[in-house]
Amino acid sequence: MKDRVRYLIDTLNRWAYEYYVLDNPSVPDREYDKLYDELVAIERESGHVEFDSPTRRVGGEPIKGFEKHRHIHRLYSLDKAVTYEMLTSFLTRIRKAVPSAQFTVEYKFDGLTMCLTYDGGRFVRATTRGNGTEGEDVTAQCLTIKSFPMTIDYKGTLEVQGEAVIRLSVLEEYNRTAKEQLKNARNAAAGAIRNLDPKVTAERKPEILFYNVNYMSEGTLATQQEHFEFLKKNGFKVYPFLEVCRTDEEVFAAIEKIEVERKNIDVLTDGAVIKLDDCSVREQIGYTDKFPRWAIAYKFEAEEAETVVKAVRWQVGRTGKLTPLAEVEPVDLGGATVRKATLNNLGDIKRKDVRINSKVLIRRSNEVIPEILGSISHTGESIEVEKPTICPFCGTPLSEVGANLFCPNRSCPPRMVATLAHFASKGAMDIEGFSEATATLLVEKYKTFVPSRLYALTAEDIATFAGFKDKKIGNLLAAIDKSRQIPLDRFIYALGIDGVGKVASKELASAFGSIDALRNATEEELLKLDDVGEATAKAIVGWFADADNAAELDSLLKCVTVTANQKKSTVGVFSRQFVVLTGTLSAYKRSDAQKIIEDNGGECQSSVTKKTTLVIAGEEAGSKLEKAQKLGIKIIDEAEFISMISRT
Repeated sequence: MKDRVRYLIDTLNRWAYEYYVLDNPSVPDREYDKLYDELVAIERESGHVEFDSPTRRVGGEPIKGFEKHRHIHRLYSLDKAVTYEMLTSFLTRIRKAVPSAQFTVEYKFDGLTMCLTYDGGRFVRATTRGNGTEGEDVTAQCLTIKSFPMTIDYKGTLEVQGEAVIRLSVLEEYNRTAKEQLKNARNAAAGAIRNLDPKVTAERKPEILFYNVNYMSEGTLATQQEHFEFLKKNGFKVYPFLEVCRTDEEVFAAIEKIEVERKNIDVLTDGAVIKLDDCSVREQIGYTDKFPRWAIAYKFEAEEAETVVKAVRWQVGRTGKLTPLAEVEPVDLGGATVRKATLNNLGDIKRKDVRINSKVLIRRSNEVIPEILGSISHTGESIEVEKPTICPFCGTPLSEVGANLFCPNRSCPPRMVATLAHFASKGAMDIEGFSEATATLLVEKYKTFVPSRLYALTAEDIATFAGFKDKKIGNLLAAIDKSRQIPLDRFIYALGIDGVGKVASKELASAFGSIDALRNATEEELLKLDDVGEATAKAIVGWFADADNAAELDSLLKCVTVTANQKKSTVGVFSRQFVVLTGTLSAYKRSDAQKIIEDNGGECQSSVTKKTTLVIAGEEAGSKLEKAQKLGIKIIDEAEFISMISRT
């Protein structure tokens, strides 16, 4: 019986390898199912399941949560190039160090980065990349995936890196019967792996495409080509495209080939990865705080699509500025159905020649609302977007400043709603339970409502609102009362002065010490501060000079007590450091990270200046990181940030 079990396991695993890795099945499904059912019956009768039995690769019971796991070797992210000029700069830099350098080019797949660990030839665990140093243990979920082996020939300790993806055809098939549609293959893959129920992972049928050996305890791999062959030899699924390029022209040609072919393959991809082929030279070239210097990702332009503008609606924000939002014919873009697209202002509409019933080109990038790039064609039914002369919400004549239109009426309903919502938001007065919906109810009932009136609200006032019962009323009134004691920086932010964010509010509070000192500040005094530019200085002085603002400020100061901010610590690991946070941190909200820095002697800045001494770069860091690199400012990643604060 033992020999029969081993025969069944080896045969089924070989057939699964042919089916899931080679995409070349040698037997029909019914033959696989027959042997699989026999194995299940034997295991049920004996009560024993071998380590590499295919029956282990069925989703088990839901887990309570993901445990953290530290990678043996750090998984770096890749620097990005979006133009051939940036890519040429990378290639030139490498060739200066290695004149005979050759490169490899492969697909950059758009999914979830994974790290699998093996020891003694056996699969041990699977984790997400996380922050590069530490990821989440998703072993239970990955056991349902059949595109990687449970056992391998290599007997040392090994980490391999790959991308979890869901094929576009698999996603389409899943959506045919799914109660909840999955629009985006990238998010679907991440959601499948990071789901606490492994059965959900199995239902969505993700797979992993491998491309890198992250760590091996015994032996070395000399080139990227050897990485590729090692993975294939040990049964890992790799995408069958790896171009070896000896000249820049060959690199560009390989990228162009990917850009053409990617539209015809069954996996979502957003670029190409270019690596120095020689692994020994890689170590000489080294790493930045965030990226390997010997590799780069060339990102293709954001996805674009054609559609037709059906209408343009105008929105009014807190400052009274009108922003146009185009309603378009539904179109699939980047795995999502798009129905709206942004336009910046009236000048943007004119410059792009956008008209109702005209065909336009839209672009969607990084999961934001798409923007209209420009008009493609007009028809006899095309209508120019009419420039509004009065506010669509309150009927007040609009003012025009440059390319922007403004509603000057402070009692315009959406202006008041936005002002109240900002005033009560986290980081401002932080009135828990007060939402934009609550602000809308107040404006609808009282017609005119300013923030200071919040402190005069009674339970009887709120009881008239739908959905507000005794407990909810009590919680809201308690939250309003709690906000009566407020630090100066948060009070400044709550005022909603144009251009004054949380970081600038902290600097203003530190520089002036009181609201009275700030309201009397001159533009010259304000311009001395790092986080205040000319436009913001004018906005601050103008805000306090306005009679209505001054009256509302006086009313607020009768309701709340504004306390001077506690003096920042000058002692700690960030002592005398001027720090800029950029990108997304996985372990901390930005506000929490700023507090940690300030509690440890540092000072946070909103932008990179010559005064900046340190930049902490999270995922998807952009222009601030680039500026810091140009200025030669020290840059660390989230892992090093965590390491620094753990020593405090």
